[in-house]
Amino acid sequence: MQMKKQFSILCFFLLTMVTLCGCSDDNHGLSKENPITISVWHYYGGHAASQFDDLVTEFNNTIGRENGVVVTAQGMSSTGELDEALWDCATEKIGSPAMPNMFQCYPDTALSLEQKVALVDFNDYITEDEKLTYVRQFLDSGCIGADNAWKIFPVAKSTEVLMLNKTDWDKFAKDTGAQLDALLTWEGLAQTAKDYYEWSGGKAFFGRDSFANYPILAGSQLGHELFKGSGESVTLDFDKAVMRRVWDNFYVPYVNGYYSQVGKSRCDDVRIGEIVALVCSSSRASYFPNEVVLPDGTSYPIERVVLPLPNFEDTAPYAVLQGAGMAVTKSGEAQEYASVLFLKWFTEKEQNLRFSMNSGYMPVSLEAAKADVMAAYLKEHSANAVIRESIMMSLSQTEKYIMYIPTGFTGGSQAKEVLERTMPALAIANRAAIADGALSDEFLSDEHFQKWYADTLSELKQYCN
Repeated sequence: MQMKKQFSILCFFLLTMVTLCGCSDDNHGLSKENPITISVWHYYGGHAASQFDDLVTEFNNTIGRENGVVVTAQGMSSTGELDEALWDCATEKIGSPAMPNMFQCYPDTALSLEQKVALVDFNDYITEDEKLTYVRQFLDSGCIGADNAWKIFPVAKSTEVLMLNKTDWDKFAKDTGAQLDALLTWEGLAQTAKDYYEWSGGKAFFGRDSFANYPILAGSQLGHELFKGSGESVTLDFDKAVMRRVWDNFYVPYVNGYYSQVGKSRCDDVRIGEIVALVCSSSRASYFPNEVVLPDGTSYPIERVVLPLPNFEDTAPYAVLQGAGMAVTKSGEAQEYASVLFLKWFTEKEQNLRFSMNSGYMPVSLEAAKADVMAAYLKEHSANAVIRESIMMSLSQTEKYIMYIPTGFTGGSQAKEVLERTMPALAIANRAAIADGALSDEFLSDEHFQKWYADTLSELKQYCN
């Protein structure tokens, strides 16, 4: 009898422990009665920031309240400001706050931060079935380092598109017979820009944001991927023939006055009538102006059109897949689980569609990213026309183009800054010199290209094997 009693007590004890453990496993340490606060840092601006904040509030009032999670969001003005703030936290700079639980970043930043701060591998929290609900290449873009661990969670993605002031284009096309199809290639765009310059009496036609994407894509498109590998092991393939093609279709038109950049962004340049066409991130479509304001103060409304990203002649089309994801700092099961809970909710179909419509980013949910689903949602909610065109063009490019996922490596940010700076800075300076009376022959010589190539290669070698 005594043994039966002891056995019953033991069974009751084991059952209680299993029940308690089961509860712990289910809620991962979260308590509705004692909510925890999770911080997230991002660099969204404008409509995207407003929509992100609205979704954070909605999460806190629903899923967060049910699970004992409160998310607080802090926005930065740019990726540079955010990266600097994160590095200050990671290195425990005096006066800096603690690392946020979640933060927006690109692979290069995540790799650098991992030298100081451990990041969550989302494979520990996301099941294989859950992964199937996302666009696969968007998930792959967050796998970094030598072990290809999943450290960056996709929340929204973008690519690049060509945007055009159709009002001024139509005047030019009517007089010259110019065709939009010519803008499908870099060579055709350069020739069209020359024609526009001559027709308009010396006005520039085109400008480009995020210049580094241009030579990087050119390398892959023309068979010489610039940065091969990831993490600490990256080799550089800075092919001279590829860079000459880039030079001939950007630097040369720029120095001749066919291209230009004067404002903070090329959308600003369209607004003041400096250029007519530009390449920018699809997520910046909403910044494209609806009027041109000339230096004398006069203005006129313009129509806008979104076109595919140009490619080099006789090559497969390439476009960059960009848009920073979210990393989660290792901090304890409750905090990590709460962060992932928010990210999964944020990227569910309905929330993802809403954020996309109001920001211009592509959704990452597999269901939301279907062209027919997205089109129906945008129509139902009377989305901004230019954002609608940009999103649909982006989704079309992900199907028809080869999407280049930028390589993340230590020193990657610095190497890409070299590409971003060197050719445009030289083109701007040389164009200014010609405007002041210098002869263009020296600037357009082969020796000038050779010097730029050698100088740029030397700088890049500092950051690549």
